[in-house]
Amino acid sequence: MTDHQIRFVDGTGYERYMGRWSQRVGERFLDWLAPPSGWRWLDVGCGNGAFTATLAARCHPSALHGVDPSEEQLAFARRRSGLGEAVVAKGDAMALPFGDDSFDAAVMPLVIFFVPQPARGVAEMARVVCPGGLVAAYGWDLAGGGFPYQALREELQALGATIGMPPSPGAAQIDSLLALWRGADLERLDTLAITVERTFTDFDDYWQTVRVGPSVNATLATLESGALAELRVRLKQRLPTDADGRIICSARANAIRGFVPIRSGQQAQG
Repeated sequence: MTDHQIRFVDGTGYERYMGRWSQRVGERFLDWLAPPSGWRWLDVGCGNGAFTATLAARCHPSALHGVDPSEEQLAFARRRSGLGEAVVAKGDAMALPFGDDSFDAAVMPLVIFFVPQPARGVAEMARVVCPGGLVAAYGWDLAGGGFPYQALREELQALGATIGMPPSPGAAQIDSLLALWRGADLERLDTLAITVERTFTDFDDYWQTVRVGPSVNATLATLESGALAELRVRLKQRLPTDADGRIICSARANAIRGFVPIRSGQQAQG
């Protein structure tokens, strides 16, 4: 069977499919972090800027940078309102284009399972954050069924379809996150499970949203018309609607935070 890679080349489609989820979980994530104003922030894997905009609005940073490997996603981010003075540029999470101690905080939102070598990505965040600074991330609980479109994935699998998976699907599990943060010598570790909901106007809203999703659109494109019609029927039967025909879906993400140690003779952030 064909291996369908997940490609992020449509900022507009990503915004409808995942950006709105990202903002919901990102708000809860920042409530938990409760950072002060004026920090220098790095958003690793900023994509189309959904979480970057939330950072800009909520945290009033003195500097805000984002890096992502997708030029198409970055093009969308640069057109997004609300980014303020944020600078977004092409970059690799495993080789961040910044010097040591450049930021007060680095975050990786919904990205860690897309990093081929997550330990290198976390080590890079720790490197570019100053002593006493924050290194944090959150990712969907894929193994625990927390993905926002879990029902879609399960119905595709029932039809025998091959579904694209990120290179490190287990990286966002709590035990894995703790091991990664400890491996980067980060301290004062804490974790949180975050559950969020999203309402779709009706089934057609849901269906059109998933049709542009980067994690499933390659798979959907390979289905014959009969199989696609069957998938639509199965999903419509499975997804409950309220009295107004709306579909309410939930998703769960795992979050972690830790701090760069302050060594003897070093000065803390701020």
